[in-house]
Amino acid sequence: MPGKQKRGPCASHNSAHLEFMPASFISEPIIPVEASFDTGGMARGEPGLPQKFRWRKKEFAVAEVLERWKEHGDCRHGSGERYVRKFGYRARTTDGAVFTIYFQRSTGRGKLPTQSRWWIQSIEGCADGIR
Repeated sequence: MPGKQKRGPCASHNSAHLEFMPASFISEPIIPVEASFDTGGMARGEPGLPQKFRWRKKEFAVAEVLERWKEHGDCRHGSGERYVRKFGYRARTTDGAVFTIYFQRSTGRGKLPTQSRWWIQSIEGCADGIR
């Protein structure tokens, strides 16, 4: 259908009755499950996407990373240098939902506490009735 964005179905849906849902903007912090970080990402100098995280009192497990990217910004002191400000990931969880998750690096004097660095930007599909 032209103009209509289709997304993947949730794993729990019957394949004969697939429901496609557009992305929903969330912008809420997540809590990474301790000792679940992607060590391969950390070896590349990235924060290491948590393979499990809690959001709205439910635990999610990452099944597959679909995309990854970095957002850069100029130095705030006028030096002309550019720095990575955010690491972004689009990941499918084991329940079939697709989350856009990002890691916000601390910037300047107003450093973010560690527990506020991981955020869900949006979700596609359904996360077992979370929405």
